[in-house]
Amino acid sequence: MKKIAVLFSGTGSNFAYIVKHLHKQEMEVVVALTNNPNAKGIEVAKKASIPLCIVDSKAYESREEFDTLVVEKLQAYSPDLTILAGFMRILTPVFTQQIKSVNLHPSLLPRHKGLKAIERSYEDEHAHGGVSVHWVSSKLDGGEIILQKEVLKEGLSFEAYDEKIRSIEKEALVEAVRIVLL
Repeated sequence: MKKIAVLFSGTGSNFAYIVKHLHKQEMEVVVALTNNPNAKGIEVAKKASIPLCIVDSKAYESREEFDTLVVEKLQAYSPDLTILAGFMRILTPVFTQQIKSVNLHPSLLPRHKGLKAIERSYEDEHAHGGVSVHWVSSKLDGGEIILQKEVLKEGLSFEAYDEKIRSIEKEALVEAVRIVLL
């Protein structure tokens, strides 16, 4: 059974979806890691009895120092793939050159890299928005795209668009992990 690690910073909704659809079925989540000691996703790990690492990013003077510790923590579990599921950190080459990982991004890359991607996607001139799952590289949201899913924006309020994006991102992430590992 393939081993995966999941990194998150917030509510852990994508992490919970991974646990529900992949964990102990097609693959095993061997560790979850968060940079936020107050992340609600911590409860997802505890409820599923998944080993959890909390590495508070605010406790480190540099991104490299933080990434070094994250790499050490992950390597102890030897995951076949690490999934960034709402992990709100820009990673340095210390991480990207050592850890095979994929990231979920809520826009059709290469459009709208970085923060506030859903808002910027909704407001742009394109008829479709969507989500991308891509390989993590040293360029922010710049790695090779594994898959994308689109949403037609016409007639949608921002709230409805946001809800659609959040519903398809979970499916896209699980589908991409299956493509990569199965």
